[in-house]
Formats: sequence, C-alpha cells, structure tokens
Amino acid sequence: MITGKNYVGSQLLAGGTKTYKTINPQWNIENPWTFTEASPEEIEQAIALADDAFKIYKNYPAAKKASFLNSIADEILELGDALLEIYCTESGFLKGRAESERGRTIFQLRSFANMLLEGSWLEATIDTAIPDRTPLPKEDLRKMLVPLGPVVVFGSSNFPFAFSTAGGDTASALAAGCPVIVKSHSMHIATGEMVASAVIKAAKKHQMPEGVFSNLIGSGTTLGTSLVKHPLVKAVGFTGSINGGRALFDLASQRPEPIPVFAEMGSINPVVILPEALEKNSKKWAAVYAGSITLGTGQFCTNPGLLLGIKGENLDQFSKELADEIEKIAPSCMLHPSIKADFNNGREKIRSQNGVTTVAEYKEETAPNYAQQTVLSVDGKTFLENTVLSHEVFGPFSIIVQCENLEELTAIINKLDGQLTGTIIAESAEISNYDTVISALQNRVGRLIFNGVPTGVEVCASMLHGGPYPASSDSRFTAVGIHAVKRWVRPFSYQNWPDELLPEALQNKNPLNINRTVNDVITNKPI
Repeated sequence: MITGKNYVGSQLLAGGTKTYKTINPQWNIENPWTFTEASPEEIEQAIALADDAFKIYKNYPAAKKASFLNSIADEILELGDALLEIYCTESGFLKGRAESERGRTIFQLRSFANMLLEGSWLEATIDTAIPDRTPLPKEDLRKMLVPLGPVVVFGSSNFPFAFSTAGGDTASALAAGCPVIVKSHSMHIATGEMVASAVIKAAKKHQMPEGVFSNLIGSGTTLGTSLVKHPLVKAVGFTGSINGGRALFDLASQRPEPIPVFAEMGSINPVVILPEALEKNSKKWAAVYAGSITLGTGQFCTNPGLLLGIKGENLDQFSKELADEIEKIAPSCMLHPSIKADFNNGREKIRSQNGVTTVAEYKEETAPNYAQQTVLSVDGKTFLENTVLSHEVFGPFSIIVQCENLEELTAIINKLDGQLTGTIIAESAEISNYDTVISALQNRVGRLIFNGVPTGVEVCASMLHGGPYPASSDSRFTAVGIHAVKRWVRPFSYQNWPDELLPEALQNKNPLNINRTVNDVITNKPI
C-alpha cells in the first residue's frame, strides 16, 4: 500500500534523487519502505497546480466543499486498521492513541464541513446605501471573508493525524477555499502517504480541481524553504519547534511579498499551585499531575513543564507525593531516537545548572527510545536569574519552582515568554487573594485553566490554541476549533456592486439563508 512517492496533485511521482526511511521507535529499527524526496520540478508542479486549482476551488459553493471534507473523513475511516498499524509503527504510540487521534481528526473535518453549511463564519456584513443622506450620500458597502490562496502545511511530529496531512491546518484551509500542499513530516511519511491517498480519493470522487491537494516528501530544509519562498504560496501553517517556526517566519517575511506564517512553537505551560489547595488536596493534585506530565510520554505542546508554588511545608509535601506518583508510572516510547536524545540533552542541561536538585526520576532500565520521566526543583531567585531554566524540554519533564512569596511568584510569571496555557490550582476561597497572579498569567498565555490540567485540547469553537510569541507567531489566532479558518482568509469589500454579481452570501435575497450583519443588526432575513 505504501509507494514511497509524492502526491503531486493526484499523480504519484518520484523524480528526486534523495531517499529516506522512517524509524520504528518501539523496535529501534528502520521501517521497510523507501521514500523519495520531491524534486525541484515536482515542487514547482505542485505549486502551479495549486494556484490553478485556487481559481476554481475558491468559487465552489459551501455545500460542495463540505461534502469534500466529509468524504475525506469517510475515506480515512475506510483505511481501517491498516492505517492504525502504520501510525503505530512510525510513532511508537499504542493503538488506543491511534484510534483516539484518528477520531479527533475525523471530528475536525466534519466540524469544518458543518461550519461551511451554517455559513456565519463568512462574517457577511452589509451596510445599505442611503442616497439622500446629507451632506453626502451613503454608498452601498458589503464585506465578507475570502480565501488567501495556496497554503503550505508542515506536518507535526507529535500528532501524525490531527496536526499533519489531513489535520486541523489542512481541514481549515480547505474549508476556507484554499488548496493545500503538505510537507509530510519525515518521522511518519508512510502514515502521511496513506492519509494523502484518502484525500486524493475524496477529491476525485467530488471532482475537485487537480492540485487542490498535494503531499510532498523531503527531509532537512530544502523542500520547506522552496515552498515558503515561492511567490504563488500565500500562507503557511506549522507546528513544531521555536527554531523551525521562526526560520519559516523569517523566510516568509523576507519575500518581496511577505506572507503570514501561523506557527505553533511550543510552551512550558506554567501551573500555579496555591497553598490552601495543597493543604487540602496535595495527594490528589500530585497524582493528577504525575499523569499529566507523563501523558503521551510528555510529547504534547501543552505538557505542564513548570510548577510554581510558595515555599513551605505544603509545597514540600506535594513534591514528595509527586515524586512517589510519577516514579510508579512505567515509561513509554518517544517518537524517534532524535527526540529521545533531545529530551536527554535538554533535561541534563537544566539539571546541571547551579541550584537545581532532582525531585524524582524513573531509575530502572528502559528500552532505547523510552523516556525516564524526571522532575527537578529550584528556588525562585535562581529561576529568575537563569533563563536556561525556562527552556522547554519536550518529553515527560517538569521543574518545580519554590517561590519566596507572592511578589516573587508574580515576577516569575511576568518574565516568562508567551505560553499556550496557564493553570491555577486553588481553593475557591483563596483565589480572590491572587488577582495579580491571574492578571500576570492572562498577559502571558492563550488559555487559562482553573483546577485542571493543560494536557487535553478540546476541539470546539471556544478553544484558543495559541498564545503570545513564541507560543505562536500570531496570538490573535487559534490552531484548533472552527475559528482556525480565520488564518486563511482576508476581509474583502464590494462597493455599489450589482446585486446579481455579488457572492450569494452578500446578495439581497440571502439565498444561503445565513446569519449576516445588516445595518448593524444580525439577521438571516432578505433585504
């Protein structure tokens, strides 16, 4: 079922000279398939096809695009256990995780299909003319969101389904009316090819224009650089490291026509644990956070990598209980030998800093790519003085910061880089005394959690998965939920345009029967 070739539109091509294999991290061996990097000619062809497809696809009615998205979901499900087996082979995840992530991916696709049919996402806004207004007449103005053009999506390492080939970036861009070129992640190319085959099958079934979707292979920076710099590409979606996201952002900014890069680049997700909560429920929160730190081998962008508390017996007790709980948990496999090596290097770099002590570490022997979960500790003053301590360690890792008082705790939060999430663990009666902490966190994060864990990102309209830089490259947008579509569109106005030539969303009769803002009133009634 795996060809090792690139999908350039619906064609399977392999004209490049470089080849790659993926790794089975559970067995620490190469997988049997050989993959061929996209050639410069194939890259150019994929982009040209996407540009041609855009001219047609952007005008397709919402129902046709919704059927396409639902069909992609159906075709992914049709791949059955064969897809799950390859996912597990390339990622090291167990089948349960594969099924869960596939379910999330299917839900995302269907959510965007439903969004298209409902229609209000277009933000259709109409201000009708007042020709006899004095001293000047008022023109007829009508505004809606329109797609940007071909979008490049970089697959992520840690979500081979949900943030990769047909994941949230691809689904939202296709919903917006933008063709997509995926750069398949080098750690799960076979998984990507199988999912791409489902997208192509759905595209053919619904007679989508050739080039509405392509899936290209390439390791290193050559493919990504070529895609981002190409003048016909109009936006980029990326999930990964700060270094990778920033490099793409800089490339896009240096183009003669700069384009937006929507990059989600990681986070240490500070958790503030207040004294009364520890006094009353220390053991409970220790167990909860041991599970959160190790969930998915810590390979979530929302992993709680920083635990902040006020020095004292309660925090000491929590640290001991967290150590007991986390050392009970059996280690699990990381995505790739290089990710395991980066985890070890990052952990040891922080552990080697002055003033850092080890609270907990799994000490028994493990398989080669299994991570030994670790919790370290440091005092607040040292943390403030050493920026190395706030670096993300991707994996089952967290550092407890023992703050001298509320002022030091607040100072630490204010000094943090932008984060995806912030969490407050507190009793209801005590949280009102920490308004400065809440305010400080709100300025540094995209999502604020009360008495919960940051791991677990619900796919819904109210979810904000993003945050101040460097958590994401633009904190005004989310990468999860239907509002993720807003990354791939721009507002566009028509002035005094003939009604019959307007898009249906702006016509007087409102043939789509969608909610619109007409003269400052939200209504679905005709004009």
